[in-house]
Order: sequence, then structure tokens, then C-alpha cells
Amino acid sequence: MRMKFGFAVTIAAAVAMATACGKKSDNEPAAGASAVPEASAAASASLAGSAPAVPASVAAASAPAPASNATVVKIGHVAPVSGPLAHLGQDNENGARLAIEEISAQGLTIDGHAIHLELDTQDDAADPKKGIAAAQQLVADHVVAVVGHLNSGVSIPASKIYSDADVAQISGATTNPAFTQQGYKTTFRVVPTDARQGPVLATYALKTLHARKIVVVDDATLYGRGLANEFAKAVVAGGGHITGHEVTSEKSRDFKAILNKIKRTQPDAVMFGGMDVTGGPFAEQAAALGIKAKILGGDGMCSTDMATLAGNAAPNVVCSELGVDVSKLDKGGDFAQRYAARFHVPVESYAQFTYDAVYVIVDAMKRANSIEAPKVLAAIASTDFNGLTGHIAFDDKGDLKGGGAITLIDFKDNKKNVIDVITP
Repeated sequence: MRMKFGFAVTIAAAVAMATACGKKSDNEPAAGASAVPEASAAASASLAGSAPAVPASVAAASAPAPASNATVVKIGHVAPVSGPLAHLGQDNENGARLAIEEISAQGLTIDGHAIHLELDTQDDAADPKKGIAAAQQLVADHVVAVVGHLNSGVSIPASKIYSDADVAQISGATTNPAFTQQGYKTTFRVVPTDARQGPVLATYALKTLHARKIVVVDDATLYGRGLANEFAKAVVAGGGHITGHEVTSEKSRDFKAILNKIKRTQPDAVMFGGMDVTGGPFAEQAAALGIKAKILGGDGMCSTDMATLAGNAAPNVVCSELGVDVSKLDKGGDFAQRYAARFHVPVESYAQFTYDAVYVIVDAMKRANSIEAPKVLAAIASTDFNGLTGHIAFDDKGDLKGGGAITLIDFKDNKKNVIDVITP
């Protein structure tokens, strides 16, 4: 069970309480911190409203060990780092870790005391039950805030755990609108929702492809079905016609039965609501059956792995990417270089958002002048931050003000290619 300290708002108080609680548990820290004797403050980069420029030499190195006199503050991260979506979950974790390492390497002080950040990582395996268990573990670990989860179907049930504990949850990937419509004050996201993404894809299908007969397929998850439904509503509102809506499973890899049915309708476009591990084989099998329709998908299909997963059919796929593609961000090139230098792989899909989520949390810590989770939560709600991905501010539900940009992507020469960036 997580201990709450409603009256402790400074580092000194956190240290004192950690000492006072020794009779209960010799090692129990204050919420969000592992407190040790204070020392002279390390020099801190300014995090008041914007992320600092970071030398590649700093980012390429792993985080330094904490000084013996620093206060260790844990930021939680949870995503699927095992299973079929591990490549996306690891990308999420890498983005958060890079931010943690940069900030710790530069030095961070709060209330005149040295802070050392640590990333407390948990694996939810894209499974709701494991996601709830991971959330409970992070709360028990006294994290100051959490970055995650990736999947809407995991993030939504886990969100109650954070709400009950007054711990902020900032997702860099959850897109189902329901995530922030539960009435919790702890849920935030730094990405657009499917209510924005679905209409952008629908407009592309109707205005660019001039599609009149469109089939929708979803993988029965909260993410896949939610995005497919938002797309379908927008198509109908735009004068298009949904000729069929098929349902598969997130675990399916053989789509021949559904595709043979779709082929008979001769659609102009097929929208697939699901992730790249299912969308890739779906597109490849569609091409093998002679289906000429464009295969459309959302952010879950817009990974760098999609070019491989779809095989020769990759050029027939168009997907929507959340926000502005890294290649088009003002500081995206520098970020991509630092990321590759640190992790020896390219940015996959969501790392830039989890990177920004960490900076938002630290910005809130500084403005609250506290490492206490409830105080940091209150400060996050009033965020006004210029991050890597753009300006970040939240509405009263925890969504991005303005809705956020959407980038349309296709694949050329086994690489992602930007077609268009649609801003609010």
C-alpha cells in the first residue's frame, strides 16, 4: 500500500519523514523519492517551460551513478517489453530512459537539493491483468509519476490504480478517447486521440483516394475497434460508404477467410484497426490475393518495422502517425542521432513522446518545488511546456489542447515516407 504524505512538500521534509518512518521500515522512502542526507546542489539545466539542448556526448552515455548525498527520485515507466509488441514497448522505454539520463547527467536540483532520477521500469506484456499488477508495483515503489502505458486496453484499466494513489499517469501512446473520459484527475497524454486520427484517415480515403466503397476491419481491442469506429463515423459523415465491417483478433496472423470475403466486394480502400504485427501480414496477404485497395491504418501500424512486416505490400500501406514525424521536428534530427547513439537502433514510433513526458514530469517537479506525487500531479495539470514534439498543455480532461498534429505516412524503399502533416 502506498503511503501518502499530504504535508511534505520539500526535499528537506521528505528526508526528515524518511528518517522518521524508520521504525516502520528501515528502507521506506517518501512518495517519489529515496531520501538520503542532503548536500550542496548540483548545477541544473533550466527546465522551466522547455527541454534543453543536449550534447550528443551527454546523451550517448548511460546515466551516472547517484552521488552519495543525492536524493533518488523514481519515475515509473510501463509498456510491453516482452511479447509481439516488445519493439514498440522498448521504443517507449528508450525514449523515457534517454530523457532521464540527460537530466541526471546535466544535474537537477529542487528546493536547493541534489536530485538523481531513476527510471523504474515494468513490463505489462500488452496484457490488462499484467498492466494492473505493474501499476500496483509502481505505486508500491513510490514513484513520483508514471509514463505509460502503450495499449489503450491496458492503460485504461490500469489508470484506476494511479487515480486511487494520486499518481500522475502520462501516456505517450494511448489514443482511445475513453482514457481521459473516466473522470480521473491523474490521466494525461501527450499524443492526439483517435477522435482526431480517425477523421484524418477518413478524409484521406475520401478526398485523396476518392474511395467510395470502404471496408473496415478491427482487431477487437479497445485501440483497434475504437480507431476503426472513429474512422467509420467520419467516412459516413463525409459522404462515403462502409460496405462491410469485419472483426479479427490481435493474435491472428492468417486473414485469408476475411480477405476472400473482402475481395468479393471490390473495395477502393480497407481500413485496418490494429497494430503492425497484425496489420503487416494483413496487407501482405491482401496483395497476394490480388486485392488492389489501399490498406489504411493508424499509429499502431506506423512503425519502422511495418516495411518488413508487410513485405512487398508495404508500398500499398498508408498509415497515420501521431504528432509530427521525428524527421520533420525542429530538433528531431538531433534527437534521432542521440537515440541511435545510445540504443543502437532507430526511433520506432513513440520514443519522442515518452521523452517529452519525462521532461513534463520534471518541469512539474520544479514548478511544484516538490518531489511529492500529489504536488507534482497538481503541477502537471497546469503544464505549459515547449518540448521536442511541440507545445504541451492539457485541457481539463488531460488531453492535448488543440488536439495535436497527425502525419500521414507511406513506405518507400523499406522506409517511412511523409505524405502530409495535418495540423489542428
